[in-house]
Amino acid sequence: MSVLDNWDQWKNFLGDRLHQGEHQGIQQDTVSNLAFEIGDYLAKQVEPQNDQEKVLADLWSVASDEEKHSIASMMVKLVENNGTQ
Repeated sequence: MSVLDNWDQWKNFLGDRLHQGEHQGIQQDTVSNLAFEIGDYLAKQVEPQNDQEKVLADLWSVASDEEKHSIASMMVKLVENNGTQ
């Protein structure tokens, strides 16, 4: 099963990556930019696997770049308290 198949697993996966980056000293603006790049890649290359991802994909498809950066920042905030670490 892919980490993308389950919303809670996806949030935990992202939370783990976020915490790893923070421990390595990655700045918040860098995290936000990476989240934007990952969101853009996923929107273009990966088929949504659950209802939550479908909503995000739909929102991403109609958003301006500024709005996409906002969505990416909200995803970072959403997963800050997730993860297994």
